Amino acid sequence: MLFLPNSNVILSRIRIIALLMLIQLVSATALAEEITGRIIKVSDGDTLTILVNGRDPIKVRLSEIDAPEKAQPFGQRSKQSLSELCFAKNAVIKTTGLDRYGRTIARVICAGTDANAEQIRRGFAWAYIKYLHDQSLLNLEKVAREAGRGLWIDNNPVAPWEYRKLKRQSSKRNRIKKEMPIERY
Repeated sequence: MLFLPNSNVILSRIRIIALLMLIQLVSATALAEEITGRIIKVSDGDTLTILVNGRDPIKVRLSEIDAPEKAQPFGQRSKQSLSELCFAKNAVIKTTGLDRYGRTIARVICAGTDANAEQIRRGFAWAYIKYLHDQSLLNLEKVAREAGRGLWIDNNPVAPWEYRKLKRQSSKRNRIKKEMPIERY
């Protein structure tokens, strides 16, 4: 005999799942925090350090964007762009969590300018689809792409996540080659 739950059981389960999802959403919002300070370092096009209370440095990864790696075309120009926007300026960071490297993930407002959005608008970062919440960033990327701004002047720019993947694969192949025994004839 096949057991099928009645509609009350199904509705109860749906309510429990909806409640759990609401709790998760509220928890994520509660984690969001605004921190003010001064930008003391720009590491690359999507990472900087803010000094809080004149003594506490916090390394910040700009949320929802991904800038070219330093060794990629436009990597140094992307870093320069973020420096122009933020270095030695007062900033507000709106935190959303921590990444796997312990960096604070945040929306960064430097001297009143949304640095995350501006990096995309200038053509020095991609909207990071994997972590995207603000859909307006996709439109900024599209406009920058169509206008040929920044890295979009290149006919076929490689997204940073693809670049990192290719680099890992290349590193793995080199490691395997080193481990292979040399055949002698």
